[in-house]
Amino acid sequence: MSLSRFSLWMFLLILCCLFQVQPARAERIKDLASIAGVRNNQLVGYGLVVGLDGSGDQTTQTPFTVQGIINMLSNMGIALPPGTSLQLKNVAAVMVTATLPPFARAGQQVDITVSSMGNAKSLRGGTLVMTPLKGADGQIYAIAQGNVVVSGAGASGAGSKATVNHLSVGRIAGGATVEREVTTALGEGEYVYFELRETDFGTVQRVVDAINLGQPGVATAVDGRQIRVRAPLNTNERVAFIGRLENLQVTPVQQSAKVIINSRTGSVVMNQAVTLDNCAVAHGNLSVNVTAENAVSQPNPLAAGQTAGVSNAQINIQQEGGGLVNVQPGANLADVVKALNAIGANPADLIAILQAMRTAGALRAELEII
Repeated sequence: MSLSRFSLWMFLLILCCLFQVQPARAERIKDLASIAGVRNNQLVGYGLVVGLDGSGDQTTQTPFTVQGIINMLSNMGIALPPGTSLQLKNVAAVMVTATLPPFARAGQQVDITVSSMGNAKSLRGGTLVMTPLKGADGQIYAIAQGNVVVSGAGASGAGSKATVNHLSVGRIAGGATVEREVTTALGEGEYVYFELRETDFGTVQRVVDAINLGQPGVATAVDGRQIRVRAPLNTNERVAFIGRLENLQVTPVQQSAKVIINSRTGSVVMNQAVTLDNCAVAHGNLSVNVTAENAVSQPNPLAAGQTAGVSNAQINIQQEGGGLVNVQPGANLADVVKALNAIGANPADLIAILQAMRTAGALRAELEII
């Protein structure tokens, strides 16, 4: 057994043990649902990072950087002569993004992410100058400024280059100050609505039962995702009431059988509800080897030919024996993994095998490719 196949087998075995030993546990309502209307808002802005050590944008290739500098200097009362050509290396144009949390008040600070737009080599050591952050409605909700922190490192010289992590994106903790508040309605009238993060009728009913256990008739299921709860009209009492509800323990119902496949990385993840019917799978590996030898063809001295290079290629195709494996029906995740592991396939091969099993009706699960 190869090392990669052994590692895969050990990973699947540990995964099986985790699913077998740990039963379904109760979760808080705040982990299963959110309150309607209580949400984040995305902010974005265009700004300039200055003070870079020669690692900024090449202004001849990024005209928007030059335009941004001219506009900034103009706002400060500095007028450049028409036709001035700026050749700057210490400035970079960036996009600044932030998330405005619910109930954020003016004066509070939020974290921001600074991302290079041009061809700057690094934002390390730079300072973001005052940048307005706007919402989807075009209004300014925060102002950002501060020293950019970049976790990466890089060095280059004599034609060689080494980079650790990412140098063109940085963060500023508390780098934006909220200037405009977003009104967040905590419910409508006498009702507050809880919305599950995943649609599930069974889990909705269990949440309703848990809420009505202490106060019968308070909660009502609207559909497979939303729950209507009668809450006190007084703001202080409503906040305390919602706080108590969010900490109630609910055991969600078992999710539908699903297999998640990442076609780019070859990752395959399945939940505990996945089962198999009896089927037979043939698996084999096809390998193609191409070797080339370069030689020189030298003509006879009396011939009129010319010296030329010749490439001799040799192609070998080998196919390992792919035996027909009888996969026994599995009743739980452990049996499914054991059956698939008997085939001896790597994660990339499992993608094709699982798709074929689903088409044949042997895999009792929904396939989702991401």
